[in-house]
Amino acid sequence: MIYLRSALFFPFFVLGIIFFATLICLVWPVTQQPFRQRLAKGWAHYNRLILAAICNLRDSVEGMENLPPPPYVILSKHQSAWETITYLDIFPSFVWALKRELKYVPFFGWALVAVGEIFLDRSHSVEAMKTLLKESRAAFDRGYSLLVFPEGTRVAYGEVGNYQAGGVSVALSCGVPIVPVAHNAGYFWSRRSFLKKPGTIRVRIGKPIPTTGLTPAGRKVLLEQVRETIEGMARELS
Repeated sequence: MIYLRSALFFPFFVLGIIFFATLICLVWPVTQQPFRQRLAKGWAHYNRLILAAICNLRDSVEGMENLPPPPYVILSKHQSAWETITYLDIFPSFVWALKRELKYVPFFGWALVAVGEIFLDRSHSVEAMKTLLKESRAAFDRGYSLLVFPEGTRVAYGEVGNYQAGGVSVALSCGVPIVPVAHNAGYFWSRRSFLKKPGTIRVRIGKPIPTTGLTPAGRKVLLEQVRETIEGMARELS
């Protein structure tokens, strides 16, 4: 049944991408970014609905009351494709930091450009950091937050990746708080698996970590605090 449910989910998922990406691209020339962001949130909400209806995979979010007024930097655990297709429906408006190659994917990549995501050339780390800082500031000025996966890539459930300082550096430079997030999605839908186990994914939003008054010299200490906070919540959710 798990295999059949997972197989049935796939065409509905693809249809959702085609419908919402095409719609966003069509309205792009005549709408403002907030409207296109709402359409993207609709796509994420649709994904949560079909995961629940087809795969019996739901989610429970703890700690929404910990979210400060925007803008802020969300630093989240990354274990699964689940985060990338649902987070837009869970958190208030934010932009992603994504690899540059995604923007060239027909329709889907164009829709990402239309909703204002940030694209980075990871092969040039210095330039990527400059782009991230510049475009994050612009997003903050528009009232959006930033979401970064500090481990850089999906990490297997129960494992700890190499935490990178990009998101912390943005928060320090812009003087915005950091919101740590953990979950156990990798247990139900692992990073390289087609199968989706039924159950309830638990997401935990931690208390914001302030950056006001800190200097760049404290970046390593702050990154370690973020890592300990996220991994501590992840262990509790396990």
